[in-house]
Amino acid sequence: MSVKQLFAPIAADMQAVDAVIRDRLYSDVVLIRQVAEYIIHSGGKRLRPALVLFTAGAMGYKGTQHHELAAVVEFIHTATLLHDDVVDESDLRRGNKTANAMFGNAASVLVGDFLYSRAFQMMVGVDNMRVMRVLADATNVIAEGEVLQLLNCNNADVVIDDYLRVIRYKTAKLFEAAARLGGILGGADSALEERLAAFGMHLGTAFQLIDDVLDYSADEVDTGKHLGDDLAEGKPTLPLIHVMQKGSPEQAALVRSAIENGGRDDFAAVLAAIKDTCALEETRRYAAAEAQLAIDAISTLPPSIFKDALLQLSDFAVRRNH
Repeated sequence: MSVKQLFAPIAADMQAVDAVIRDRLYSDVVLIRQVAEYIIHSGGKRLRPALVLFTAGAMGYKGTQHHELAAVVEFIHTATLLHDDVVDESDLRRGNKTANAMFGNAASVLVGDFLYSRAFQMMVGVDNMRVMRVLADATNVIAEGEVLQLLNCNNADVVIDDYLRVIRYKTAKLFEAAARLGGILGGADSALEERLAAFGMHLGTAFQLIDDVLDYSADEVDTGKHLGDDLAEGKPTLPLIHVMQKGSPEQAALVRSAIENGGRDDFAAVLAAIKDTCALEETRRYAAAEAQLAIDAISTLPPSIFKDALLQLSDFAVRRNH
């Protein structure tokens, strides 16, 4: 199933979210408009704002605040991308030049700051203290995740629990917040709100695990990024951790050196070790287990097209090729 098919039940809502994004991107400062529009309209899947819409729909919400909050979530995500690409020195995302490659690091960082601050202006406008607390906490945890990842770079002693902690903070936290927001808008009780949040957290974890698989297996045309970027940056992702734990002493030493030194010089040999130890299959098993936990978390939701879409989204997160 394609993303377009998956989003069919919220197609009109996504158009409304796009209208909010266009309106809220406006600034009298031309460079802000240029950079923000470049990254916002560069082909992202919009999974996080879709989560707000799907969960609000599953709760029977009939208002329009979910459009505003979906745009807030997308702005926060986009701000993290702008900052990430500067930190990672990336030059390609979604098949296009990164904003920092187009406009420079300074512009990317500062426009990322603009998007963060605009997101907070928008969430204040919703006038719901619970919503503001969820988004403020999520933004802070994401920043912690970014720092944790920085500390883990070139560290070959990272274990699985350390790595999963980075995923939970850096990627899954915004998925969790998006799903929780739909529950809050729809009047979910505390138990159901927590189940929706758990759905988002497990979905986001599965999504990132598959991203780590695709960094060593995908077609660059599909992903729009260079294969081996994680290795080049010295990131100890789960496939590499698996090789160090399950591979031969020679394979473990190879991967350890590649992580500690970064770069792509050993990419072919590392890829061979990954294949030899079935590291990608093992990472996919982790992702499938997380997706199943997401499915279990919303088992008590009443039947609806929105619940069906959330279940399909769990399957898509694991089976996708980009």
